[in-house]
Formats: sequence, C-alpha cells, structure tokens
Amino acid sequence: MLRTKAEVLHEVFGYRSFRGGQEPLVDAVVAGRDVLAVMPTGAGKSLCFQVPALMQDGVTIVVSPLISLMKDQVGALIQNGVRAAYINSSLTPAQIDRALYNARCGMYKLVYVAPERLLTESFLDFACSVNISLLAIDEAHCVSQWGQDFRPGYLDIAEFAARLPRRPVIGAYTATATAAVREDILRLLQLRDPLIVSTGFDRPNLRFEVIHAAGKAKLTQLLALLGELSGQSGIVYCATRKNVEEVCAALCAGGIPATRYHAGLDETERHRNQDDFLYDRAPVMVATNAFGMGIDKSNVSFVIHYNMPKDMESYYQEAGRAGRDGSDARCVLLYAPADVRLNQFLIERSEPNEDISPGTRAILREREEERLRQMTFYATTPDCLRGFILRYFGERAPVRCENCSNCLNVGEESDVTDEARLILRCVAQTGERYGAGMIVNLLRGTRDERTARFDDVDLPVMGKLHDTDAARIRELIALLVSAGFLTRTAGEYPVLQLGSRSDELLTGSRRVTARLRTPAKKAEKPQKLSKTPLADAGPPDEALYEALRRLRSQLADKASVPAYAVFTNATLLELAVRKPTTREALLMINGIGQTKCDRWGKDILALIRAHTAGQGKA
Repeated sequence: MLRTKAEVLHEVFGYRSFRGGQEPLVDAVVAGRDVLAVMPTGAGKSLCFQVPALMQDGVTIVVSPLISLMKDQVGALIQNGVRAAYINSSLTPAQIDRALYNARCGMYKLVYVAPERLLTESFLDFACSVNISLLAIDEAHCVSQWGQDFRPGYLDIAEFAARLPRRPVIGAYTATATAAVREDILRLLQLRDPLIVSTGFDRPNLRFEVIHAAGKAKLTQLLALLGELSGQSGIVYCATRKNVEEVCAALCAGGIPATRYHAGLDETERHRNQDDFLYDRAPVMVATNAFGMGIDKSNVSFVIHYNMPKDMESYYQEAGRAGRDGSDARCVLLYAPADVRLNQFLIERSEPNEDISPGTRAILREREEERLRQMTFYATTPDCLRGFILRYFGERAPVRCENCSNCLNVGEESDVTDEARLILRCVAQTGERYGAGMIVNLLRGTRDERTARFDDVDLPVMGKLHDTDAARIRELIALLVSAGFLTRTAGEYPVLQLGSRSDELLTGSRRVTARLRTPAKKAEKPQKLSKTPLADAGPPDEALYEALRRLRSQLADKASVPAYAVFTNATLLELAVRKPTTREALLMINGIGQTKCDRWGKDILALIRAHTAGQGKA
C-alpha cells in the first residue's frame, strides 16, 4: 500500500513537518509536474525527491556527480530502512550487472547514477525496461557553462529522457544557482512548465567571518581559531596540495587531531582519511576543494578557508557544509592579497576541456575572472557579509545582519573622505601603474626596494598616512573599488586605476563615510557557539547531552557507521531538552523514524530514564 507524504516523512525520516519549500516540491512531483529547486546546503533538498520516490510506484533515477555523494546518500537511506543502490565506476562490471538486475526486480526504489553512464547500452537497456516515476538531477547547476562546476556529462540528460519509452517527471535540485545558471538549467534539461521554488540562500545559523592575515600570521590565526573551536568537528580548505600538507603537519604538531585530503593522495589513503573524519577519529579535515561535495556530515561546526576560493559559488557551497543539522556554526575566511594572485594563476593555468570550442573557452575564462573579482570584493568589503552573499545570488538583504564579523566588529560610521582622497591622488600621481601593496607602502612612507624608485620623484602624497594601519588603508582601497572610485585590473598582478566616479571625490563635490574595522581597538572575540534551546521547552540538560553523545559513539561503533548517521547533533539536543521516556514520545523527536527507533530506541530510553532517576535521587 502506498504511503502518504506525512507517513513517509515521519515513519522513514523521523520528521514531523516539512521545512520551507519542501512540501510544494513533493506535491508537484507526485502530481506529475517538473520542478526546479534552488535551496541552500542543509535545507533538505534530498528529501524533496526521496519522499515522492517512496510514495509512488516505480523507480526514481537520481543523477549525481560524485561517487562519494552517491555513497553517502545511499548509506543514509539504508540507515532509514530504505533499499537503494548506486551505479558508478567504484563497482566491478559484475556488481553493476547485479545491481541493475536487482533494480529490475523491484528491489530498489532509488538508483543513483553518474551522468556519463546514462547513455551506455547497459543502463539504457535497464532504464527502458522499468517504470521510472522520477528523474531527479542532483547538483543541477553542473549542466550550465555559467556555473563553477560545469560538467559536460550533464548535457546528456535531456537525450536520456527523450530515449525512454515514457518521459518521467524531471526534478532539478541545486544549492548554488545565479539567474543565468537557472535559465540554463530550465533550457538544457528541457523542463516543462516546472514549479520553481527558491527558498532563499540565507542560513541564519551560520556566522560569516573574514579575517585579514598574510604570511606566517595566517597559520598563527588558524591555530588560535582551532583553539577556540577545540572539541568540535570542522573542515579547513586550502587552495593547493602543498598548503594542505603544510597546514595539516602544523596542526598535528600543535596537538590538533587532523587529517588531510587531496587528489595527490592514493585512493586507499583518501578513503582512510575520509573515514577518520566521518567517524570523528580526526575531527579536523584539511583539504582542497576535491573534498566535501559528497559528504553529508551533519555535525560539522566550522568551515575555515585558509585560502580564498575562486568564486562565491564555491565559497558558499563549501562554507555551507557547516551547520547542516541547524546548529550554530562558523564560516571563516582567512584572506591575504596573495590569494588573489594565486587564484588568477590557477585560472590561467587550468586545463581546457577538450569538448569545448576555443570561443566558448574564452567566454568561460572571462566569467571565471569576473567571479574572482566578486569573491575579492567579498573578502575586502567593510559591509555586511551576509548581505553581500544574498545580493550576489539576486536576493534582497538587510543592511546589517548582526551575525557576521563586519557587523559585529566594525566601528562607528565615520567620514573617511580625507584618507580616500589621498589614496586616489597616490594612484593618479604614480601613473595608475601599481597595485594596492605599493600604494599602501607609499602612503605610509615605507622604505624598501620597490618604493626607492620614487626617491627622486616629487610625490606629494608620500608618507601622508604614516600613522595609519596598513590594514585600514587596504580596507579603504576595497571600499573605493566597490563604490566605483577606483578600479582593479584583471591578471595575476592587478593594478589600481581611477574609476568613473573618481572626479567626484578629487574635486571635493563628494564625501565618503564608512564603517571600518578599528585596528587601534582589538576586535571583540566572537562568542562561543551555544546550543540553541527549543523555544517551547527550555534549555538542554548539558550532562544528558554529553551522555547521549557518548552513547551515540558506542552505537555507531557497533553498527560500523559514522556517529552522525545514528543521530544528528540537533536530534541529541532535542532529546536533551524533551527527555522522552516512552517509544511514542521518542518517535516525536525530529530525526527519529521507525527504523532508528526500532534499532536504537531501547538504548536511548534506558539512558534517559536512568539519568532522570539519578537526578530525582540527587
């Protein structure tokens, strides 16, 4: 007998209600309508196709870009009592044949597959022989050449759907899609009158922070941050394999249990290190962007970028791997100007895709460079970071969110016209031929080999800001660029030039005010994360929460699964607040469905009863 959406949601996945945007997407798919879902990481996109898959006859095909992503989602489904399988290159031909045979026999409700396998003879033969109720496209932005993760194999999806005996409902799901990418998804996947749901990119539980740190100061800052975050699980992203090796070695030498992940490691070590992170044996993962898309680890409490990524899409996707269970989390970018040069170098040295024409490659290069400029603006803006992110993705944003480093740590708004005018004059007097570093040194009167060339040149602005912190001048430069008073050229060594609005400032017809960080006063250290209490039930029992964490680790070890696959931190928190003592009450906890209740309910209830009884005796 087919189940209702409420029954599937509660009995299988353990949730009493849908999150924003999920229910209309489920209803549309069940009604036979195509959908496009744009929902941030952690918003529950997978439930939007998994729930209708379990409500309907037939098989749901899920197109997914990464082996690790498939394994993680299939593993999570199995823990919830759902039979599912994946077809990818990690399986032998015999294993693939067996999986397809089982799927033909109705053993699996969901089959995950890489896009490149869709048009193979064996998979097409299977797909044409079964009733496909839904074709779900995960990470749908990979179909677009406007996106940062373009994958040519995604262009085969429309042909695959056309070659089926009956076109199934098609659902496209993504976390990062600008307006141009959304148009590409609609056109290239040939969606028909789709319901389009965009729940917004805001993740209120994430605190965004940018810390300016260059050279050796960056590693010192990272160690200090990890000291604040001791005992929590998180990811440190680096731009290169070399940085991964150096940072991981430094963390381990400093007594921080860390492991590493990048494409230069052999497959055996990558799997071992990934498992150490998933099972919390090494709670800190130092990695390149090769790590993460397929990791649905819900108890990641922080993501730190040791180097600035190439674009906002990548940054938001990677940072969004923190706080997936709704708990408070920190997303920190450690920025240095050298990060811009490194990314420009990586863009210029990137291997061109052989399936793309030279003209298209040139267009893609221009788009990459524009995305890098936007990422640099984010790293240097004095304005609200959350607001910058939301505006980038085409959403309205508050002037201040009061939960990012710029809103929390900036000073009072002040007039910075005189300093700004000196910066513009310095750029003009040096012939618009130098980058920010030289301008800063000249204004501060720094004597070095580079500024020595101006010893015999009449430079009225030389040393005019000698008492001003270099970081403040850089911040002012970033402000002037973002406001159009200055421009910054592309290339590995960007140069500052006067912008279209520079005359307004130089002639005195315009004044500039801004909220800048105050280097003379040490920024207040961000408050440590607190476990958010449930509004209707008061604060959590801390001792019980810790006891539940220990029990979860024991249950996970016994089942040979990661701790978060047993229960998320958010579920443990709710248990520590509500303290259920009956099976019926346990099933009302978010994240506990029938299968998990049957498997681990007795242990959880026994612990809570014993803890409650102990409190009564005390």
